Amino acid sequence: MRELHAGPPAVREIGDYVFGGGGKRLRPALLLVVSRMLSYGGDRDVRYGAVIEMIHTATLIHDDIIDHAQVRRGRPTANNRWGNQLTVLLGDWLYARSIDLALEADDVAVMKILSKATVGMIEGEILGQATCHRADVTREQYLEIVGHKTGELFAAACSIPALFEPEYSRFLKPLADYGYNLGVCFQIVDDVLDITGSQQRLGKPVLSDLREGKITLPFILAWPHLDEAQRRLVEDVLTRGEMSTTSPDELRALLERHNVIEEAVASAAAYGRLAEVALAELPQGLERDALAGAPGFLLQRDT
Repeated sequence: MRELHAGPPAVREIGDYVFGGGGKRLRPALLLVVSRMLSYGGDRDVRYGAVIEMIHTATLIHDDIIDHAQVRRGRPTANNRWGNQLTVLLGDWLYARSIDLALEADDVAVMKILSKATVGMIEGEILGQATCHRADVTREQYLEIVGHKTGELFAAACSIPALFEPEYSRFLKPLADYGYNLGVCFQIVDDVLDITGSQQRLGKPVLSDLREGKITLPFILAWPHLDEAQRRLVEDVLTRGEMSTTSPDELRALLERHNVIEEAVASAAAYGRLAEVALAELPQGLERDALAGAPGFLLQRDT
């Protein structure tokens, strides 16, 4: 918040609103837990935790603009309240200021990780836009998009502490592998909850992804089993962005009929197991236990 209050009045106003909306803060929390697991005693973890959260928030702001989202976490989105022009500038400011914070530490190795993650996230968004409003997206394409948009920043958050001291460097790859797979697990669960959750708990309309033209794993898995009429129902929402010929309950029932919700959750669990396997080389203790429990927590969450 100190960084926000050092910016122009509009940044302070909109930034306070955006960050005041809550959120899981999962990425910086992972960075801090990994740092503690490695017995790091400095304060670079706090700086980079802030950097990671600022980058993540900047992407959420831009995503809401791209998706024309009206609600996030139960409140009007920033672009809904202040318009696209000012809000996109806030996202730009957050990203630029996060890079400034990282540069102040004068650590090229960390900057490379952050740069790779940011480029990957942008590429994931580009790939996502290329498949927007399309029903023929493959599982492989979906996982590539998810890996870029979510897995890359999770990997960065978990692996950055391995660069704090030379003796930690041997943990760089397993931490990146852990973060990447945990991120994919997180996103698949998030996409499932968009279908199975309630608007009250999600803080946004159910099936928001489909309304925004994004087909997610449960629908991809169901697609080969749907007849022509059922496919038209899904395509209608994908292209029109509204439930004019169907309802959320009807689409949920369609997915449940083919057991693809369970199949998608099983896929998320498989990535969770890959994350757990990556922890085998890391120092034992309460922190590693907490990291090992993270996939199970993600699989059981309902918001």
